[in-house]
Amino acid sequence: MSIIEKQNLLEAVDKALNDIRPHLAVDGGNIEVVEVTDDFIVKVKWLGNCQTCSMSAMTMRAGVEQTIKQKVPSIKQIVAVNGIQV
Repeated sequence: MSIIEKQNLLEAVDKALNDIRPHLAVDGGNIEVVEVTDDFIVKVKWLGNCQTCSMSAMTMRAGVEQTIKQKVPSIKQIVAVNGIQV
């Protein structure tokens, strides 16, 4: 994947996350894209209260993953690099 393709994917994923950010902000949290790998895995970082929230795993599956895959279908997986692990 070229640098331009990777940058375009990163921007598309970040834009998709804008749909989720207001819901996270209500509880004092946020999320940022750390990396999009060459094998189409998105690495995200939980910020604020989301780092220690026991609901972050559910939010990842029901909100983050669903939204990103719907808006950027080439993405295969989303993983958090921090926060509570399940």
